[in-house]
Amino acid sequence: MSHFVAVAGNIGVGKSTLVRLLAERMQWTPFFESQAQNPYLSDFYKDMQEWSFQSQIFFLSRRLRAHREISDHPGPAVQDRSVYEDAEIFAYNLYLERNMSDRDYRTYRDLYEVLTRFLPPPDLVVYLRASVDTLMSRISMRGRDYEKGIQPEYLTGLNNLYEEWTERFSLCPVLTVPADDLNYVLHETHLDLIISKIQSKLSGKEEVKFEAAEIPRS
Repeated sequence: MSHFVAVAGNIGVGKSTLVRLLAERMQWTPFFESQAQNPYLSDFYKDMQEWSFQSQIFFLSRRLRAHREISDHPGPAVQDRSVYEDAEIFAYNLYLERNMSDRDYRTYRDLYEVLTRFLPPPDLVVYLRASVDTLMSRISMRGRDYEKGIQPEYLTGLNNLYEEWTERFSLCPVLTVPADDLNYVLHETHLDLIISKIQSKLSGKEEVKFEAAEIPRS
């Protein structure tokens, strides 16, 4: 059976790694974030208020295209970050931080809502939940220059938006993974547990949770 699974979560939580491991283990086709350089980024970092709208429109167009390609893909697929996160988390955060005007945010939001109506939703969103301490540690370990300036307060704000979004998201089921406790890179048993929960959710089981007693400690 063909499935479309989207892996969601904050910066540094381990989305790309989980997508790769799921693709290898489950023989799913991975769809990673586009590596195309956003032509507005350099301007955006110099003046966020002036260039946030153009930058987010670029990201939205790339994410919409990827979502459409996945929907048309004949086999099972797993995606690194969904189109919904661009709007519900990152664009909304720019608006809350007053780096996007009311007018630009309304225009962006209208476009997002109209276009996503024509896209079939994923079968499942896997939300990787992690504390700010975990995120900061993982961001530091991967050592990307453009992430060195990320502050804990910024990640806290994004975490709060992720929690609010996953609570109200209703287009498909959401499986919340306790990423603080599960290191699926070092421990194969942790990956096994995540896969078993994903399979249960995809099979239609309503209530699927990670109980503390079942998380391997090795």
